[in-house]
Amino acid sequence: MEVILLERVAKLGQMGDVVTVKPGYARNYLLLQGKALTASKENIAQFEAQKAQLEANNLETKKEAEALAQRIDGEVFVVIRSASDGGNLYGSVTPRDVAAVTTEAGYTVERKQVIIPLPIKELGMHNVDIYLHPEVEVQITLNVARSPEEAELQASGKSIQDLAAEEEAAAEFEISELFDDIGAASSDDDDAPAPAAEASSDDED
Repeated sequence: MEVILLERVAKLGQMGDVVTVKPGYARNYLLLQGKALTASKENIAQFEAQKAQLEANNLETKKEAEALAQRIDGEVFVVIRSASDGGNLYGSVTPRDVAAVTTEAGYTVERKQVIIPLPIKELGMHNVDIYLHPEVEVQITLNVARSPEEAELQASGKSIQDLAAEEEAAAEFEISELFDDIGAASSDDDDAPAPAAEASSDDED
């Protein structure tokens, strides 16, 4: 199916390009989101008539996206989620969650602009791409943790596995210290002098 692009589409083409795509992709994405029109003579003529306005609109939205990109690129956002001791989330972090946490922080990001190639199902630091405009892409980091305190530790470079290992090592150290104390107390008892024998009745006479 041939369509004419109304904006740049990654890995497909630039505004005004006539490209061939699968019908499902055209109907369910390009046409549905207003990124393209079917490449009929009427639509091509319509595009040519509106080209100058479309390019002006694209330039304006691109400038706005670039201004936002300077503020949000490289930012870290904390996402609090319930998870198992092993770090597996009860659920996953979705584009909707990313849009919510960034919007709450004062940035205008829509769910459809968030790209998460693989579902985020574990605690830790995760990079996420955001397409603010067809020609403007940024990357943010999600700090997914069970609490703000855990998020701070992860931000310092420690993973949930590191924290678990440290807690286990601390517990083992406490146990070994306890056994050492018990052993030392037992040794002290062994070294104590035996009580003096009571004088026999013969000595008393």
